[in-house]
Amino acid sequence: MDYAQERITTLHDLTDPTPDAPVDDSAVVVPIAGETVDAVTPDYVFDPLATVGPAEVVVPLRAPADVVAAFREWVAEYDLSVTALWCDAPELDTLLENHGLAGETGKGRDVWLGLGVAAARADYVAVHDADATTYSAATVPRLLAPLAMDHDFVKGYYARVEDRQLYGRLVRLFVAPLVRALEDRHHHPFVHYLASFRYPLAGEFAFTADAARRIRAQRAWGLEIGMLGEAFDVVGADGTAQVDLGLHQHDHKPVGGRGGLSTMSEQVGEALFRAVEGAGVDPDYKTLPTAYIKAGERLVEQYAADAAFNGLEYDPAAEREQVDAYRSGIRRPGPDTRLPAWADTDLPPSAVVEVTRPSQPAVDRADD
Repeated sequence: MDYAQERITTLHDLTDPTPDAPVDDSAVVVPIAGETVDAVTPDYVFDPLATVGPAEVVVPLRAPADVVAAFREWVAEYDLSVTALWCDAPELDTLLENHGLAGETGKGRDVWLGLGVAAARADYVAVHDADATTYSAATVPRLLAPLAMDHDFVKGYYARVEDRQLYGRLVRLFVAPLVRALEDRHHHPFVHYLASFRYPLAGEFAFTADAARRIRAQRAWGLEIGMLGEAFDVVGADGTAQVDLGLHQHDHKPVGGRGGLSTMSEQVGEALFRAVEGAGVDPDYKTLPTAYIKAGERLVEQYAADAAFNGLEYDPAAEREQVDAYRSGIRRPGPDTRLPAWADTDLPPSAVVEVTRPSQPAVDRADD
């Protein structure tokens, strides 16, 4: 049984706990994207979330207008206070442009919008994705509980094992060996901070409302790793905790192709290196790829041993191919297009709520 501590406070699942947490004073942000009603109505998330009963649920929703309207009708059946933000609303683009916030759309922007609304309505804010089929009513209390223990930022971590295989490939085969290579070269507090997280790409995290208003956000992929750089600046290692959320299962992406893991690795790498450089670390981008490959080779050996120990299937050659494919993500970051902290904008969250109301009527779900 694991109860080792990292440089950040690490809270373990030792007794399958649902801890006391400030749920009544909290808002939960659940970003959702989809083209059909079925794709945006995850009852396996909202059924247990209704038993938790947070003060507010904010759903940044990227979908066609009629699907958003149908979602509102569907979610109204739950005993929850839910605010759905239509992230594709044309009026939203105009509003953001008027406040100097125009730019790329994506998950990061959606979550940033949700954080602003949630932090204006509650003392604590939890964020989690909506695609985990293993979602539990303990998820939100576990994320929130450390905030009542003098921490200001909490990150979830979990095991990714499904179909007798190890998943979490982008973490295992890109972020983990890259951070290991960086830590071997740079004895820097921020690099050590990064190395403390057991699942740095987890979409499950929580902030105090004050901290949530003080963080910048990547606009698309890379949100989660970029958030670690912001958390280090805003709350530091002593204000950070990570919490065990158990086993985690959700849909898997292909390695190649548009929207695949290779493309994601480039955006995750850009966010990671922007955070690393922002902390004052100067990576050697010419020699770092070689160090990354070496660290990746060693990790593949370790994963192979762990898989064999647990009787899981494992393909070392395919894993090495992925390590090599992700090497393109090791490069100096481009221009900084992050969204600013809400505390540094003149945009009222209430204006976001107002312009993201869809105008089209709900569709008949039976026809979808």
